Amino acid sequence: MTEGAPIKFGALCWNQYTTWPDLRAAGLRADALGYDDLWTWDHLYPIVGDPEGPMFEGWMTLAAWAEATQRVRIGLMVGANTFRNPALVAKMATTLDHISGGRAMLGIGGAWFETEHRAFGLEFGGSPGERLSWLDEAARIMRGMLDGERPSGERHYAIREVRNDPPPVQERMQLLIGGGGERRTLRSVARYADACNIGGGFENVRRKDEVLRRHCQHVGRDESEIERTAGMGVCIIRDDPAEARRVLERTFAANGGARPWTDQLVGTPEQVADILRPFLGIGFRHFSVGFPAPVDAESMERLVGEVKPMLEGD
Repeated sequence: MTEGAPIKFGALCWNQYTTWPDLRAAGLRADALGYDDLWTWDHLYPIVGDPEGPMFEGWMTLAAWAEATQRVRIGLMVGANTFRNPALVAKMATTLDHISGGRAMLGIGGAWFETEHRAFGLEFGGSPGERLSWLDEAARIMRGMLDGERPSGERHYAIREVRNDPPPVQERMQLLIGGGGERRTLRSVARYADACNIGGGFENVRRKDEVLRRHCQHVGRDESEIERTAGMGVCIIRDDPAEARRVLERTFAANGGARPWTDQLVGTPEQVADILRPFLGIGFRHFSVGFPAPVDAESMERLVGEVKPMLEGD
């Protein structure tokens, strides 16, 4: 990644334990505040706290956001490849691109939450490795369709010379692959993706990025073509760190009685900036930040209004 490239923030608004008016308002707020992108999950049951709670479907949420917003880019962080035929997903993403006037992103991952697959009768495969083989084949098909090719399936997908008409509004729609699997997922990133999303803290992100660079060398890909994005968990900002922690605890309690995650972007604006700074040194300048319901408007505003200028001034 180029040193001095713009610092970007994406708002990942949780679609669990919320109402549609609140989820819609969260997307409008992210757009108005100047977030670069707006994400939600692709899950059918809640994945934080009690899975028996409410959950809105991801693609329908994106379509509604696309109509309601003006400038923010929109996508899933990330789509569950096991839920849908990849050719259909490329068609859906293209339609979203037209609805949004060229603001769609196609995020995809291997999927992991067996509970929802079992409940909805969705094929889950026999192992993570099998699902990642499906993901690699799916990513090739999606990339081909978005580029105007007519790809076919090979092993798992009975797709035959499928076309994508009309094409996306964008000249090249970004395909983002989420996950940090070192042998399979990051290899798929190197082969097909325009962007990746890796989380788990700075040391984990740095190690995964080194692995990705090696995969790029192996497949002959210029690693600078792949935008690095870091998943940063949940953000709560207050002038008093203890108050920020209390807000975090209340927020997680409202999400099915979940236990608060550790090592999050929680504290003063200066403390949050200090957590993010090391990522800039390894070329990560694009951060996806979680905002659970009930969305904390103060934190959403202060992240881009106070923390972002601190990082841009470094």
